[in-house]
Amino acid sequence: MTSPTFDFDLFVIGGGSGGVRAARMAAQRGARVALAETLGTEGLGGTCVNVGCIPKKLYSYAAHYADAFHESHGFGWEGPEPVLNWATLKANRATEISRLNGVYGNLLRGSGVTVFDGFARVQGVHGVGLATINADGSPGHQNFTAKHILIATGGTPHVPHFTGREHVITSNEVFDLEPFPKRLLVVGGGYIACEFASIFNGLGAKVTQLYRGEQVLRGFDDEVRHFVAAEMSKSGVDLRLNADVVDIRQTDDGLRVECEGGSVVMADAVLYATGRKPNVTGLGLDTVGVAQGAQGEVIVSETYQTNVPSIYAVGDVTNRVQLTPVALGEAMVVVDQLFGPAAGKPARAMSYDFIPTAVFTHPNIGTVGFSEAAAREKFGHVTIFRSEFKGLKHTLSGSSERTLMKLIVDTASDRVVGLHMVGSEAGEIVQGFAVAIKAGATKAVFDSTIGIHPTAAEEFVTMREPVKA
Repeated sequence: MTSPTFDFDLFVIGGGSGGVRAARMAAQRGARVALAETLGTEGLGGTCVNVGCIPKKLYSYAAHYADAFHESHGFGWEGPEPVLNWATLKANRATEISRLNGVYGNLLRGSGVTVFDGFARVQGVHGVGLATINADGSPGHQNFTAKHILIATGGTPHVPHFTGREHVITSNEVFDLEPFPKRLLVVGGGYIACEFASIFNGLGAKVTQLYRGEQVLRGFDDEVRHFVAAEMSKSGVDLRLNADVVDIRQTDDGLRVECEGGSVVMADAVLYATGRKPNVTGLGLDTVGVAQGAQGEVIVSETYQTNVPSIYAVGDVTNRVQLTPVALGEAMVVVDQLFGPAAGKPARAMSYDFIPTAVFTHPNIGTVGFSEAAAREKFGHVTIFRSEFKGLKHTLSGSSERTLMKLIVDTASDRVVGLHMVGSEAGEIVQGFAVAIKAGATKAVFDSTIGIHPTAAEEFVTMREPVKA
């Protein structure tokens, strides 16, 4: 397995979810593995651990407490509601992220991976150059060779060019804003924009969200999109559709944001969540002819090999499905291809069908499978089952929040091909149903399954009357 003519069997560029998983598992198979990450910028774990999934979910939990304290009065709890200490939340989040960085480092080193703190770039089909900082602060450089190179550098927020661009922040900076923005403008309509609009609205900011399209969350089921938008607006987010920014100027009263049509929004901070692009700047991919797409994404085969046979890529840098668990799955395909599967196991393959996902808006979204529109296009005749209701908790809480559940069934086969939920803990609920849908469960199987009462989840196995076409 080892290649004495090279310094390493595998050199991983990028210490995010996909890179760390590939490095660890390859080392456990006996390969000589190195991983390079500029630890001074974020730390091991990539976007997910440092400025993505984990801190975002922690802040989402924090935001829910405001509603929870208010709702508790309906259950007999009395007394004034507490006040958010923004500094405490930020400090506690930073401590947890630092702990996770350390866990990732220990896992790598414990597996035998050589971890480098520096910026790595490809400088040959088997060559990697590493830019480092010496102990005295001067720049350093090292060269290495590797039989295989894996690009796992992820993505980075994209902000379009416009007047006042220098005044905005992205999701990378939003967690450490100082001071807490009493007025926050969020620009964008994807899941990141909607999540942060919900989070800061829950934390107490006055949130305005602008989206240039006709409805947020493009690509999700249309009914889910409209339902979530209505719930977010009802909770206090000032959602403005078909709207975009013309320019941003600093004034004594904060940031003056002029929008198309002449309207003006005053804000203490402007968060741009208008998409992400592959993080490929300075990697040297062009010097060895690695094929890239229009956004810079690395083009790969079904085994994540580029057109340069010694170079592979996984995760967001390929701009396929930008989800942490997907990057983990892709990494395992690469490891099995290069170093063989685990003992007694077949080589893994990656399927992009029926990938479950959640959006941590308030209320949450959980979804797996086809949207109604996509299912009609794919299967022709589909049967729709839908339920909307106020959750049992809110019969006493005083909240007007409602829950939406939807099943999409391929009429010919009776197979459930889409399952969507908007409501509390939607991600936790949909994960379990995703297993059934991945396994090909039919509506008859759903109907024969006993529900757990009283839960919201039981609604998925008790819906009997289809929506009339």
